[in-house]
Amino acid sequence: MSEADGLRQRRPLRPHVVTDDWQIPETKDCSSFSGRVFRVTFLILAVSLTVPLLGAMMLLDSPIDPQPLSFKEPPCLLGVLQPNTKLRQVERLFENQLIGPESIAIIGETRDDEPTCGRPLGIRAGPNGTLFVADAYKGLFEVNPWKREVKLLLSSDTPIEGQKMSFLNDLTITQNGRKIYFTDSSSKWQRRDYLLLVMEGTDDGRLLEYDTETKEVKVLLDQLRFPNGVQLSPAEDFILVVETTMARIRRFYLSGLMKGGADLFVENLPGFPDNIRPSSSGGYWICMATIRSNSGFSMLDFLSKRPSIKRMMFKLFSQEMVMKFLPWYSLVLELSDSGAFWRSLHDPDGQAAIYVSEVHEHDGHLYLGSFKAPFLGRLSLQSV
Repeated sequence: MSEADGLRQRRPLRPHVVTDDWQIPETKDCSSFSGRVFRVTFLILAVSLTVPLLGAMMLLDSPIDPQPLSFKEPPCLLGVLQPNTKLRQVERLFENQLIGPESIAIIGETRDDEPTCGRPLGIRAGPNGTLFVADAYKGLFEVNPWKREVKLLLSSDTPIEGQKMSFLNDLTITQNGRKIYFTDSSSKWQRRDYLLLVMEGTDDGRLLEYDTETKEVKVLLDQLRFPNGVQLSPAEDFILVVETTMARIRRFYLSGLMKGGADLFVENLPGFPDNIRPSSSGGYWICMATIRSNSGFSMLDFLSKRPSIKRMMFKLFSQEMVMKFLPWYSLVLELSDSGAFWRSLHDPDGQAAIYVSEVHEHDGHLYLGSFKAPFLGRLSLQSV
């Protein structure tokens, strides 16, 4: 071995110095790797949720074909409308013995049973001690509770002016019992699909007249959006018709210079009204199970101008699911004979007075019907 080779062998190796600068890249690489894993995992989850959602929105049919509706800004809950908790004093009668006592109890019935079993909604006492009943699916009936007799006056299967009746709702009767005025809320939707009727804004509802002597039926008003409660005036010169979807009450004239004409009795109500009944002071009671908030967010007002969102909602969710998003707020209003707000009774979270549908005044008390509660409510007017 030469001397040069020996020198090369003895040359000291350069020391490998470990510094902090050398360690940092490894930490960065590890962190970068974890970040990439997180981003990939998040992307996979997002795609796995988004793709079926987009597919559902594109492929599934919506049960409704909503049209844009226009509302005025809801009234502020001030003055007569000032929120209170007076409805929380309601007494529960026959609790858990009734199911949705809107006008009469339906025991042991499910949603799917309604078209077969029937669903009485409006009920009125006639001059001869009998009851006149509007069944949402079956038609108009006269019931003799003393003799336990039921008489069909008008079947829902009977088309009126070429249009079927799918959702009979409420009725009011003249003092002599001859004329019955009633609402057919829709020819398309049945009572069990009332939320679809509200959300779609269908204008196929009608106010009709039935003559108990001649058996003739006339259409008094058409193109109504969810006509609901009806009430004759004390002089029987006009009829008030609640138009639920539009948060208003219309008036149809039976006599006088305006006979056969109609106008608005009250509009832009603070909620979506159901039935209407007379008050002892000469005015009218109406009730609402949800309100249109002025100070906060009103979901139904927001959706009214956005049919595409409503269409998508019902592609993805059932009626029962959508109902859970609605802000329940029970409100009872007493109107004057000219439609002015006289007083209001509230249950802000709709817990004591649930799903109110009708207010009937009798002997110093208000009896509160409901389309879903398992009881009948009673409230002393003296206490409020």
